[in-house]
Amino acid sequence: MKDLKIIELASVLAGPSVGQFFAELGAEVIKVESPNSGDVTRSWLAKSEKPDNTVSAYFSSVNWGKKSVTVDLSNLSERQKIYQLTDQADIVIASYKPGDAEKLGMDYHRLNERNPRLIYGQITGYGAHDPRVGYDAVIQAESGFMSINGKAADSPLKMPIAMIDLLAGHHLKEALLVALIERIKSGNGRLVEVSLMDVAISSLLNQGANWLVGKNVPKAQGNAHPNIAPYGELFETKEGTKIILAIGNDKQFERLCVLLSISIEDNYKTNKQRVVHREALNQLLTVKMKEQSAYDLLPKLHSNQIPAGVYKTIDQALDHGADDWFLKSGSVTGLRTFAAQGIAKVDLNPPPQLGQHNQEVFRL
Repeated sequence: MKDLKIIELASVLAGPSVGQFFAELGAEVIKVESPNSGDVTRSWLAKSEKPDNTVSAYFSSVNWGKKSVTVDLSNLSERQKIYQLTDQADIVIASYKPGDAEKLGMDYHRLNERNPRLIYGQITGYGAHDPRVGYDAVIQAESGFMSINGKAADSPLKMPIAMIDLLAGHHLKEALLVALIERIKSGNGRLVEVSLMDVAISSLLNQGANWLVGKNVPKAQGNAHPNIAPYGELFETKEGTKIILAIGNDKQFERLCVLLSISIEDNYKTNKQRVVHREALNQLLTVKMKEQSAYDLLPKLHSNQIPAGVYKTIDQALDHGADDWFLKSGSVTGLRTFAAQGIAKVDLNPPPQLGQHNQEVFRL
């Protein structure tokens, strides 16, 4: 991927996450931002961040390894600078509201006329012909995700990360990689499009199938899994450590019962029976797990191939993380967005200041 040149005409999370993916593979990624404020996430500061910091924590999450240039695309003469870049580019990543790319002269057809090999990846909220602006929280509400998150007695709850944006980024990566493979054979670029709503619906997976196949309306039920038990519930041990169980089959449950000295009743012999009698089973496991020391129990669970882990906060998870999870440049640390092993990882510069690379890219 080191010979690829990517022009990023996208902001917020979904599109920029695709740009960082290619940067992590060694591609040159040029992020085009407005001169006044740049990507809106530069201003999305947490309470602890300095108000004059243009590289917010949010912005830094998906903008490592990129070059930032500032251009007023509404100005025709300024726009020529980007045409010169896209004429030599392999991929453009865009996240314009339908119709806006055409107004700015940055649509696929305009750029493809100049560069027939160009692959154009577009993310929208609701599709190419729906002008509504797409935001993750709204899509979570409209697609049913909020209806299954949280506890049954609580109000509908969105997930605390922009999951739909993240999934849309993954879908666009896949589409762009397919287009790159096709270009090897045909020599031609193409337009690929992903909408947040399409991605959200396709990601309902087993919860969607529970309705389509069984006509069971999925509902919020906390950590419990609608099809498996015990799966996802947390249980406290003697020291107060919380352990999560993810029992996927009857054999694993049998081995768990041996470790906890539980006699398997008829109601719990099969997964279907455990789902039906989940509440009583959880009450039993709560008592038995409280008798155990986490330090003794966890090694036994792992050695018996019983899926289980310790509940951690984000700081605890990251403070004890593997080195290859992280991007580091001087005193700045970030998270890699591409986690696959077996493919060489490159060192990246930290997220850029607004317009940091104007002189380098445009050779002013």
